[in-house]
Amino acid sequence: MFPTVFDSEDLTPLRDLARKFATDRLAPGYRARESSAAFGADLVREMGSLGLIAPELPEEFGGLGASTIYSGVIIEEIARADFNFGYVNILGALNGQILANFANPELKRHWLPRLIGGEVMVAIALTEPRGGSDAASLGLKMERDGDHFVLNGEKTSISAADQSGGVVVFARSGRPEDKAKGISAIFVPMDTQGISTTRFVDMGQHAVGRGSIFFDNVRVPADHLLGELGKGFVQVMQGFDFSRSLIGLQCLGTARQSLDETWAYIGQRKAFGKPLGAFQGITHQLADFDTRLEAARLLCLNALWLKDRGLHHVAEAAMAKWWPPLLAYEAIHACLLIHGHAAWSVELPFEQRLRDVLGLQIGDGTAHIMKNIIARERSGREAVSA
Repeated sequence: MFPTVFDSEDLTPLRDLARKFATDRLAPGYRARESSAAFGADLVREMGSLGLIAPELPEEFGGLGASTIYSGVIIEEIARADFNFGYVNILGALNGQILANFANPELKRHWLPRLIGGEVMVAIALTEPRGGSDAASLGLKMERDGDHFVLNGEKTSISAADQSGGVVVFARSGRPEDKAKGISAIFVPMDTQGISTTRFVDMGQHAVGRGSIFFDNVRVPADHLLGELGKGFVQVMQGFDFSRSLIGLQCLGTARQSLDETWAYIGQRKAFGKPLGAFQGITHQLADFDTRLEAARLLCLNALWLKDRGLHHVAEAAMAKWWPPLLAYEAIHACLLIHGHAAWSVELPFEQRLRDVLGLQIGDGTAHIMKNIIARERSGREAVSA
């Protein structure tokens, strides 16, 4: 079963809208936002006003009620201009879906229109200092106290924590031996008393920012629980299959832009009296990446296509998460080398793109974890368990 991804409706107008916003508004400030280490609230609101954040969410909250392919088309175009700004789309899609599916009606009415409109961002807090991949062994505690839950502990490596108005938190509400069955999810406004944040100094993704969130006797209303108590890990984590596909397209959009620029460059740059395009050692390398980028793109779109039809797509989403970030890094690296000494300078965008995409070989699930998921899906959990 394989998609003709544009068989049901013409998404060209949406792509054109996203491309115009990305080209006119995002591309000129890509490097500047790295220096400022922030997205820029006005730009986020502008993107939201155009309907470019979480269009798959219900119309009653300001979304379009569209298929997830819409978000896939949008993030490709956003990432071509500014890889980091694609995180606005990732967080909007993932957390918007979590809130729409599991939040109480009042929370939905208050937060979803603002998220879709770009008025607020919502982060997601899963990783802790002692590990990120073994998410079921979380240590942050969430204890009931009357009509509130009290949170104590630390989350780390959280993207856009200091730029977000709310955060979806995974915490241990049961016994440690319960593992995943003792994990709950809860929505926490970031202005709640007892929350503090720090920001790390990373080699890339400066506009996104990554840091820790500390919870010191943070009291959160019990009705902010997302999903059932003790079942948040199993229920809410299913949304990651959606975000993994979008992450793949985010990386591929940046790689595609780099490749398009390099195809144009080899037609203009001359060596030994000939355009670089006359040398097969260069053109065959680019043709190889061009082919693989298209294949990886279809892989990601296939996962979204399956999701839109309610079909199982866990393995496909894991494939979309591990391969495209690696492929994008390799493609951008090759483009940088073909541009020669000029690309060693920060005057060209390749070095920043290279640093930015590298982070997604680590964040949101490493390649090893994604391959474990694929193996489990194909062979069964018992076959791959020690």
